[in-house]
Amino acid sequence: MSGPPPSMARAGDDGDVVAQSLEQPELFARLYDRYAPDIHRYAARRLGDSAADDSPTLECARAGGPPSADTFLVAFRTRSRYDVTRSNARPWLYGIAGNLIGKQRRAEIRALRALARSGHDPVAESWSERADARVTAQAAHAPLAGALAGLSAGDRHVLLLVAWAELTYPEVAEALGIPVGTVRSRLNRARRKVRSALGADPAFTLDATEVV
Repeated sequence: MSGPPPSMARAGDDGDVVAQSLEQPELFARLYDRYAPDIHRYAARRLGDSAADDSPTLECARAGGPPSADTFLVAFRTRSRYDVTRSNARPWLYGIAGNLIGKQRRAEIRALRALARSGHDPVAESWSERADARVTAQAAHAPLAGALAGLSAGDRHVLLLVAWAELTYPEVAEALGIPVGTVRSRLNRARRKVRSALGADPAFTLDATEVV
């Protein structure tokens, strides 16, 4: 018995959508509609609104542009290499976004230093319904932004994928193509550096699983 036609891709299975988009490219728009707002917020928090801003349409992604749009352009072009047994495409998409953001390291550092000066994070405020309240409050705290700016790119990637993208350790490992043990070691190192930079801020004395 044959499976459902491409037009009947299961709404909850990203792997099916990617696989079926190989024959019907328009189906890929489902992933864009599903994840573009989150990817955009993540890029905006790391780079600032001006660097991450784009129109919420797949056409923008196909045209190229800021990281949040280019994430879907890259994903669309490389979708034939996606492991369609993975039903959740979030780690894959955040991994692509992280790579693109990493190419704009100077812009990210500028955005973090601007936040460190002002202490105002409008993206965090607009994201408060989705993000953990403690993490949101910490991220909007100016000294924390300065501490994040001082982390290595690899450690910052791991910390923010856990704290801001809310990925699990295995999902971060999948996103970055590194072992889970490396995720844990980078996260622990990042938290130690942040605690040190903040003068052992009580908000960061909790266990990593509680804070991020």
